Amino acid sequence: MARRKDGQHQELDSGLIPDQNDRLKRQVAFLLEIDQLKHTFRQTLLIDRSRHENTAEHSWHIAVAALLFAEHGADDDFDLCRALRMLLLHDIVEIDAGDTYCYDEHGKGDQHERESRAADRLFGMLPGQQSADFRALWDEFEAAETAEARYAHAMDRFQAFMHNYATEGQMWRAHGIQRPQVVARMQPVARGAPLLWQFVRTLIDDAVNRGYLLP
Repeated sequence: MARRKDGQHQELDSGLIPDQNDRLKRQVAFLLEIDQLKHTFRQTLLIDRSRHENTAEHSWHIAVAALLFAEHGADDDFDLCRALRMLLLHDIVEIDAGDTYCYDEHGKGDQHERESRAADRLFGMLPGQQSADFRALWDEFEAAETAEARYAHAMDRFQAFMHNYATEGQMWRAHGIQRPQVVARMQPVARGAPLLWQFVRTLIDDAVNRGYLLP
């Protein structure tokens, strides 16, 4: 089902679905539902600082980053396609749970619970095994234990970091973020893409020197 501007859902007309195929109906309903991600805004600014980035844009950008930097992954034989699937799915839960600012310790307290409920609802819209497969990918990303999930996490953190650096730390400065907080936040890059971690460390030091980031 699709959600209208008034927040209500509009049922798909089964008569429009070939052979009234329930599987196809549920897949189309899911596709229409996730359009809402385009209206979920994050703390991250676009690089031109014209507005905040929405989560759909973030998901696209990190997927491209994953393609671009695959040669720098920590594991030589990781499955890039699986990592990409995680990156395209992992933030869909923000439709219900919203974006939790990564340095908001209070908001992070119940973040996993809120996002898990959202995953139940959203991936539950899909048919049978596809529902289970998508949810399993989301859980794998959250656990960050496989080579693919570690690389996906590295890309997720790296993309947002580059936005913060390229906007001269505007959101870091707005929230009074300090160097140790960013170093801690970026540890998944060290685990998932070591060469990019070296680059990140250099940019963190430069950000402090330029006043983008508090020491």
